[in-house]
Amino acid sequence: MKNEAPSAAPAFDNSAARSDSMGAEYDGYGTNFALFSENAEKVELCLFDDTGRKELHRLELPLMEGGVWHGYLPDVAPGQVYGYRVHGPYKPEEGHRFNPNKLLLDPYARELRGDLKWGPEIFGYTLGDGDLSYDTRDSAPFVPKGVVVDSDFDWEADDVLRHRWMDTLIYEAHVKGLTMQHPDVPEDERGTFQGLGSDAVIDHLTRIGVSTIELLPVHAFANDGHLADKGLSNYWGYNTLSFFAPHRPYLRTGTYREVKQAVKRFHAAGIEVILDVVYNHTCEGNENGPTLSFRGIDNANYYLLSPENRRHSFDTTGTGNTLNVEHPMVLRMVLDSLRHWVQVMHVDGFRFDLASTLGREAMGFERQGSFFAAIRQDPVLSKIKLIAEPWDVGEGGYQVGGFPWPFREWNDKFRDDVRGFWRRDQGLVPRISQRLVGSPIQFNHSHRPATSSVNFIAAHDGFTLWDTVSYNDKHNDANGEDGRDGHSNNLSDNMGAEGPSDDTRIREARMRRVKAMLATLLTSQGVPMILAGDELGQTQDGNNNAYCQDNEITWLDWANADDELTQAVADLMAFRRARGGLPQLRFAEAPDSAAVDGAPSVVWLHPEGREMTPEDWQNGDLSCLGLRVVPDETVREILIILNAGDDLEFGLPKGNWRRRIDTTRSPVTCHDLEQESTQIGWQSVTCFVPEEGLTADPEDEADEAETGEQEPAAKASFTSSGDGGGAVYTATAEDEAAEPDEK
Repeated sequence: MKNEAPSAAPAFDNSAARSDSMGAEYDGYGTNFALFSENAEKVELCLFDDTGRKELHRLELPLMEGGVWHGYLPDVAPGQVYGYRVHGPYKPEEGHRFNPNKLLLDPYARELRGDLKWGPEIFGYTLGDGDLSYDTRDSAPFVPKGVVVDSDFDWEADDVLRHRWMDTLIYEAHVKGLTMQHPDVPEDERGTFQGLGSDAVIDHLTRIGVSTIELLPVHAFANDGHLADKGLSNYWGYNTLSFFAPHRPYLRTGTYREVKQAVKRFHAAGIEVILDVVYNHTCEGNENGPTLSFRGIDNANYYLLSPENRRHSFDTTGTGNTLNVEHPMVLRMVLDSLRHWVQVMHVDGFRFDLASTLGREAMGFERQGSFFAAIRQDPVLSKIKLIAEPWDVGEGGYQVGGFPWPFREWNDKFRDDVRGFWRRDQGLVPRISQRLVGSPIQFNHSHRPATSSVNFIAAHDGFTLWDTVSYNDKHNDANGEDGRDGHSNNLSDNMGAEGPSDDTRIREARMRRVKAMLATLLTSQGVPMILAGDELGQTQDGNNNAYCQDNEITWLDWANADDELTQAVADLMAFRRARGGLPQLRFAEAPDSAAVDGAPSVVWLHPEGREMTPEDWQNGDLSCLGLRVVPDETVREILIILNAGDDLEFGLPKGNWRRRIDTTRSPVTCHDLEQESTQIGWQSVTCFVPEEGLTADPEDEADEAETGEQEPAAKASFTSSGDGGGAVYTATAEDEAAEPDEK
């Protein structure tokens, strides 16, 4: 319905106004507007024409209770463009930065109109005079506005999918990067949700076995001014402007219904949609940043301020500001946003950027804090997929293993140890053994399941998988920071040439290592995640911090996709779904431990075919080991051999064994019958099953219910050494997450 703003100023109907429904809510007859600002003295609602360029009316919200300013306007319909001007004290030393000359975006706006244009007008103070000065210029022509929306949509019984974590393969992708160069996505749909939900994209994800697509931020975000000055942009999107509205450039139609249509198409294909969300900070930055929304609405409540001087922001994110989720109304806004994306947009879960910040309270990080407690008791949010990036840049911010159930966590220890092991770093056999069985030292405590670790080798931040075998050093010159940005601990190896190579030996070595790392990922306990493009052999030319590269550096190069690698991922994931590897719910146990039902029993094997000894674990030259899963009524037998070294002979357990996966081959699937001993190729992963020990077709598997993940797991006994290397040890729940404070 197109909005036709009346020529005369509309009048509020106070009898219909509600303070319990935030944002702009259309009820079929009119729209209720509500904004929280505890320290404001007056709030004006500004109505604009359909273009968002002309301000038509400025109306003072008539009612306030509990800090919520509200009013109901009959006949104001979907399509109405609006913003706020908030009056109050301008006292930066007390944390107050009210300035009604600055048009402010409703934090609850579901859709945006117009773009952010950088200029001195969008700052609450006068540039050049310091943040204590006061700027009187109108910012309305330079900032995006909110749009009243109609939430009706025919979902046709669609709902959140709720795939079991045991059956999950996460595919981390960017809406634009995934589609911009895909030849089978129509040109006018590329870079948008329409292109994302296209048959071409969905067919590819289905081919390689993806269960869940995790999208880099799609909340409306701002491009940084300093990047715009260089002709660059904030490509990744970790610079949130609105927690409810989708990023407008990703909408070909300009309306948020396009997101719903894409989600509906993914669900029809059996693929979940997870959003990477940034509730730890906003694009307004520190006290020297622009005034676009929260700062002008109620700076002292929406943001954490320095306890020494409230003029300054308190920054634990490294981005300038920190959202104050300790405040009940700010926490409510975050929870309302999450529920909106689940209940209205039907997304299946969230990955929380810098999630340690969300757990920060007066005494530091608190795993039982208000944010986590609110989510765990929420009848909607407690049932979806929740993933934490378990660190921030503040003191004590590294918290891998420190989050409460039902959160899963990105595990950078898996990434680092897998890269180091296959790079042939010495002494990593003990560490790689821990990664194969779900990193129990970090996660086997507090009744957490073996699906707690989200395992990955590459993510958006850092080298792509192919670049880890193609570059020794980062090459970030295109970012315009003289190579100072991006970390240098890439744990990479160019295999003999920096960058692309025509040498067939180097290319073969790179392919072997990449396939071996992927096989390690897809046979390990935990939840595997791959970076979009890693199945194609995607390169970023050695750029390990491509956050500002909205171009061919980051867009997937479909034209040069390596089908051998793509097929390897598809075959490995099919093998995992047929219960190859360790996708079990319970942490692996030694056969003689008091394991709970459903816990796989494992034995670690030396290449000589015998069980590993304490001396073997201490042998820094050892680069090969076997993991044998001992069968019972819940677990099928399998032998996984990782060989980071040269060709060797490996002694097999008694009986006939079928070689089912061999990453030296193309395709990686095979069916050779062997016994006693076998040849294992250099830089390879090989998987064996007893003859007739594994069904090839995952459809033959029983659809077991993933129940009881919150129940206690028995102590975890492992015949491998701890992360420090050395003697055999027994890890118990009392170990808790002793490591979260390291790094």
